[in-house]
Amino acid sequence: MTVAAAEPRETSGVTTALLMSYLREHGGDAAVAETLRRAGVPFTAAELSEPATWTGYDTRVRLFAAATEVLGDPDAMFRMGAESLRNGMNATVVLLVRAMGSPRQVYARLPRAVANFSTTSTMTVLSSDATSATIRYELHDGYVHSRLDCDYARGLISMVPTIFGLAPARVVHEECESSGAEACVYHLSWDRRLRPWRRRGAPAADPEITALRSQVRSLQSAATDLVEGGDLQTVLPRIVERAAAAVLAPAYLLAVSAPQGGAPLVHSSGLPAGDVPALAARLLAGDDLGPGAVVVDVRSARRTHGRLAALGRAGDGGLGDERAMLAAYAGHAAAALDLVMVLESSRMEARRAGALLELAHGLARATDVNGICRTVAEALPSVVGCSNASVMLWDPAAATLATAASTGLPREQEAVMYATALRAEDVPELFGMLTDREPRALSATGSSGPLRDLLSTLGLTDAVAVPLLAGATFLGVVTAGWSQGEVSGAADADVLARLSGVGDQASTALQKARLLETVRHQATHDSLTGLPNRALFRERLAAAIAATPATGSVGVLFCDLNRFKAVNDTFGHAAGDELLRQVSARLRAAIRPGDTVGRLSGDEFAVLLPRLADPLDADGVVARVDAAFAESFRLDGIPVDVGTSTGVAVHTGEAGDSSAVAEQLLRDADAAMYLHKHRDRPPAPEPRRAT
Repeated sequence: MTVAAAEPRETSGVTTALLMSYLREHGGDAAVAETLRRAGVPFTAAELSEPATWTGYDTRVRLFAAATEVLGDPDAMFRMGAESLRNGMNATVVLLVRAMGSPRQVYARLPRAVANFSTTSTMTVLSSDATSATIRYELHDGYVHSRLDCDYARGLISMVPTIFGLAPARVVHEECESSGAEACVYHLSWDRRLRPWRRRGAPAADPEITALRSQVRSLQSAATDLVEGGDLQTVLPRIVERAAAAVLAPAYLLAVSAPQGGAPLVHSSGLPAGDVPALAARLLAGDDLGPGAVVVDVRSARRTHGRLAALGRAGDGGLGDERAMLAAYAGHAAAALDLVMVLESSRMEARRAGALLELAHGLARATDVNGICRTVAEALPSVVGCSNASVMLWDPAAATLATAASTGLPREQEAVMYATALRAEDVPELFGMLTDREPRALSATGSSGPLRDLLSTLGLTDAVAVPLLAGATFLGVVTAGWSQGEVSGAADADVLARLSGVGDQASTALQKARLLETVRHQATHDSLTGLPNRALFRERLAAAIAATPATGSVGVLFCDLNRFKAVNDTFGHAAGDELLRQVSARLRAAIRPGDTVGRLSGDEFAVLLPRLADPLDADGVVARVDAAFAESFRLDGIPVDVGTSTGVAVHTGEAGDSSAVAEQLLRDADAAMYLHKHRDRPPAPEPRRAT
């Protein structure tokens, strides 16, 4: 809809719909288009033909003036009002008027209902009897009276007797605001005698039958329109928009229960935004919204969805039994909501099934623990229906639970999540989960201090945590959380079941990933010392050479233990293994950050020295390695002196084939070590450098 936001709600769409219909009948679509062009209003003809479209008083007057000019008939607005029954008068109005029984009853009620058509005037019945009435019609302050608007009103009120099969009322209009009077005063009179049947052809159509047919078509159209909405975000506002098909009112209010629980879904039309929340609360509570309100339940055979209200001004009312009309419409609305909610539920299940399938594929593709945790965290919101989720892994050595993956949190809160490590001794919920392996529902108000503070910092009101288990082994937890204003599923058994199902998949994937990591580690690391083996050391050396700039250097330090065979022969192989473990620990302590120690075979160790600014910088590492052997090793409580022979090889500059250079560098360092080992040297030997 192209309506300007500032357009006041002063004229019902019933009036503009009559104008569009009258123009088409007497001038065709060209007359409609020309009227809109001359009036310069921000509406299309289709919008002005909708009863729900309210326009301003100035828009109404501009349309009346333009239509009068286009049709070339100074009495066009009077004729439009007088012929309104034939030109598409709203069926609801016709039915309500006919139900009142007589023109006298209609004129008596008309002042109370006028606000449902126009909010800029006040009507008063000065007198009435069985065949006459005097009506006073006064424009509110701040508006300029239009003679054309007065002509339309005269024609409209003259039409009332025709609904009952009588001749139109005669209207005497001697006092008009356009002529300086305080108000327009209309003196009406009508005959009580019914019209005779036409002598030729079929009798005139009964207005009530015609209106009933029109009303049925209108409700059917509204029901079809609602069902075609397809989703709640479309259907709920459309229910409000189409309510005018049942009852005319300046404003409408709809409040229905959210399908998944939580705050009601509220939509309105014609109400100040600030008034809507309080009115919606009163509507749902069953409070009286005033004499101008028509309130019905939106109820189907399956459930009561909520309530719908057509709201008039205080002191105003309708023409008759608008409640029955609105209730009939609300029944169609409820049926549409039933269908839409079934569709929404089906779509949600389809999304969850798709998310679970994608999760399964993602877990199959993930090759490490971090990838598995990211895949699970990203899938949880769609599967569970939460706004944020995380996977936290347990570190048994540190006895802490830390975040491995998180999704759905703002960047700042996500950083807090990753920086937080929960200790079992500080968090009773974690201690309890370690004990009984059961899920925990958490809240920002009812949890222990550390969790309460964490949830508050993250902006979460509720969360649920499910343990990740590999048999009896506690691997960590998966969590689902909800922020302020969201519908929490922390206490929902279905949510817990879905989260537990994802947790089971995550546990299986983590077990496989850790087994794979173990196999990979065993394939690339020495099982005794945990150091990289020859294959991994060579791979890292080749990578370091490939990354070395033209002015940079990479070095390899080769170490071979002295007297290692004597240790094995004297103390046994178990003591020899212990010596190798102690040697690896001392070497790791002696090197620089970023260096790599590897065990190549037997008693041979190597140190990768990347990023050497100068080849001579390797001497500093060599000195620290030699110093690591100055202190005796203790084997079975006995001090044992073990020395080392070292050799160094350095490569400077870029390399075409880094793998070939790596192999040559290892051979050069090994050769340098061999020369050093087999020459006469003092107790604290200096390393031999390969050239």
